[in-house]
Amino acid sequence: MNNIKTKFSIKDLENISGVKAHTIRIWEKRYDLLTPSRTKGNSRFYDQENLQKLLNVILLNNNNYKISKIAALTNDEIVLKAREIALLNNVDDDAINSLKIAMYNFDQNLFNKVYAELLTKKTFQEIFKDTFVPLLNFIGLLWQTKSLTPAHEHFISNLISQKIQVNTERINFKPTSNKKVYVLYLPENEIHELGLLYLNYELKLRGLHSVYLGQSVPLKNLKDLQNVFNSICFISYFIVEPSEDKIVPYYTEFSKIMKNSGNELWVIGKKALGTNPKNAFKNIKIFSQTTDVLEKL
Repeated sequence: MNNIKTKFSIKDLENISGVKAHTIRIWEKRYDLLTPSRTKGNSRFYDQENLQKLLNVILLNNNNYKISKIAALTNDEIVLKAREIALLNNVDDDAINSLKIAMYNFDQNLFNKVYAELLTKKTFQEIFKDTFVPLLNFIGLLWQTKSLTPAHEHFISNLISQKIQVNTERINFKPTSNKKVYVLYLPENEIHELGLLYLNYELKLRGLHSVYLGQSVPLKNLKDLQNVFNSICFISYFIVEPSEDKIVPYYTEFSKIMKNSGNELWVIGKKALGTNPKNAFKNIKIFSQTTDVLEKL
């Protein structure tokens, strides 16, 4: 992504921070917390430094610091106090805000400390659901508004990926009597695999047999799995690929490859919703989110 957004409107700040634009304006006018600039057309905008400061201010404010007291601090003092809270506090909202700060500052140490604190009170499943999922939704919003660089996204995604894989390795796998094999993969040119990684963790936790193929798997390669397993449920996420006009042709090709095998394809993601017209493909099921799949298992 080459055209990264560096100028933010008050609405952008509201969407990213979760604080109403009206409140942000009050903080700016009454306490001089933010310093917007103006375009040549005299329109107000905020830069990346203002955004980062706002996130720190919210973290302090959520931890009983009055806005008037925060306003009396220097920018460096705000950063230091926010980081102290981020390292000590494990409340969900504060943990998410702390991880946002870790992401923007490429601070792996802060990420690991927040994660370690969360582990003292929660299971990994709870951390993923209560903290990582909202954080990933936040990242999705930043992508949508072009407010995030690829480096930021890769940094935080790789750290979360590491945690999922470590916890998957720790599972004392005890297979159930279920003979179905779950094959997890992403379509060609799709690389966003955190949801798929976590689903693999949940399958193994339940004692179900899973085969993880990972990113960018050509559809024709799925045929090879039929030579090894008799009953397969393929699971994929449609996040970026395939494009909307190619989804139905993708289903058609999948059905041809599987023929009358009885094997299924479960597709997760809002992009895929409504793309199986009148249930034309009986062996394909569409799910809006991972939790829906977990309920189906």
